[in-house]
Amino acid sequence: MGVKKKPCDMGKSPFKESLWEAQRWCIREGIHIAPQAKNDTAWYVVIKNKGKVNATPDTFGKTEIWLKIFEYYKYYYDKHRK
Repeated sequence: MGVKKKPCDMGKSPFKESLWEAQRWCIREGIHIAPQAKNDTAWYVVIKNKGKVNATPDTFGKTEIWLKIFEYYKYYYDKHRK
């Protein structure tokens, strides 16, 4: 028998159209940003940018993980879009 895992609560992602626009642009351009669990309450942010993979050295809780992910999407969107 397998061990049943308890659900992992990552909080809610923000809904702001400008943030989702930045996310869609990054994905189309090959920039993928996602959370990677350290444990049930802490996550790293992993950025895959055209084959190169980097992870943040710090972890983030459920109240800040989505804000940090969309902050990175917005950063790459503003940096490369011009």
